[in-house]
Amino acid sequence: MGSNPYPLPKPATPAGADGLAALLARPGKAVVALDFDGTLAEIVPDPEQARAHPRAVPALAALAPHVASVAVVTGRPAGVAVRYGGFAGVPGLDHLVVLGHYGAERWDAVSGTVRTPAPHEGVAAARAELPGVLDEFGAWRGTWIEEKGQAVAVHTRRASDPQAAFDALRDPLTELAARHGLIVEPGRMVLELRPPGMDKGVALLEYVREVGAETVLYAGDDLGDLPAYAAVEKLRSDGHPGLLICSGGDVPELAERADLPLPGPAALADFLAALAEAMA
Repeated sequence: MGSNPYPLPKPATPAGADGLAALLARPGKAVVALDFDGTLAEIVPDPEQARAHPRAVPALAALAPHVASVAVVTGRPAGVAVRYGGFAGVPGLDHLVVLGHYGAERWDAVSGTVRTPAPHEGVAAARAELPGVLDEFGAWRGTWIEEKGQAVAVHTRRASDPQAAFDALRDPLTELAARHGLIVEPGRMVLELRPPGMDKGVALLEYVREVGAETVLYAGDDLGDLPAYAAVEKLRSDGHPGLLICSGGDVPELAERADLPLPGPAALADFLAALAEAMA
C-alpha cells in the first residue's frame, strides 16, 4: 500500500457496494468511465478555460494500468477534451479512450487520432438561426453561443438571471432544434442542440461490450449523464456489477440515483487515487 491519505469511501447503496467490491476483486475486467466538465474538471464561467483538476490525470494514470480501460465520455468534441484534459502522451494512459460528442467521436491514446463522422447538416442550419432566436429574448443579455462542431450550445450562466434565461429559451430552442432534425440536451445553465441517436448511455454500453468488461464505474455531474446512469443500471440488471458516482450535488436527478456522492472534481480525483492504491 502507498501513502495516499484519502480513505476509500463506502458507497451508500448495496448495489454500489457490490460494484466497488467487484472492481477491487477483478479490476482487469472493469471499465472506469467518467464525464469531463464538472467531474474531472471544475465548472467555470467560460468553458474554454476548463481544465482537468490537477490531481485528476495523475490519479487516472495510476489507476489505468490496473483496469481493463479508462474512458472519458463527454459532450465536448473529443480533441478538445484531450487538450483541456492534458491526456495525450501521459505515461500510464497509453490506452485511454475519449468518447466525444456523446460517443459520435472517438480519440484513442494508442493512435493519437480522432475518428469523427460527417457533420449533421441540421447543426449548421440551426446555428445560422440562433442569433435571431436569441435577439427575440434581448432581455436575457449575457447568453452566448458555443460552437462545438457536431453541435452548438447556448449558455445562460452569464445572464443577469441565469435560470430565468434558461427557462425562457428552452422552448424556442427546442422548436428550433426540431425544425432541423436535432434534439436539445439541457445541462447546468446550458442548452445544447445536437443530432439525435447518440447519448452517453449508448456510447457507454457499446464501449463496455467492445471491451468485454464485467464491471463498470461511471462518474458524472449533470443531466446529460442520466443515460449513462441508466446504462449502468441496465448492466446491473443483466448481472454486471456497477458503481455510480455523482460529482457535486447541483443536479438532484443524478445525486438521488448515485451510489456514491462526492463533493466535486477534487474529491473524485482523490477517490480515483485511493482506488488505484487499493488495487496496487
